[in-house]
Amino acid sequence: MYAIIETGGKQYKVQEGDVVYVEKLNAGEGEAVKFDRVLAVSKDSGLVVGAPLVSGASVSGKVEKHGKGEKIIVYKYKAKKNYRRKQGHRQPYTKVVIEKIEA
Repeated sequence: MYAIIETGGKQYKVQEGDVVYVEKLNAGEGEAVKFDRVLAVSKDSGLVVGAPLVSGASVSGKVEKHGKGEKIIVYKYKAKKNYRRKQGHRQPYTKVVIEKIEA
């Protein structure tokens, strides 16, 4: 059984026991989170696709930790104009363990 959820503007295919890294959530470490935006659920009877969401479906998980991703370098440059800008960025994330899919 798997589900496709949407959080932080991105879609994730999750199963029970999966560990997913999602955009940072406003929940403390160890807290339970519930994802209500379920786009599709695969059951034994087949795939149920929402229009756009599956009614009554939710996915629950537990926040394991918060962190920042690898640093990326943003470099802007214009040839022959002596214009150079260097900037770093580390995207914050939340590590979530999927516990239950309810459909």
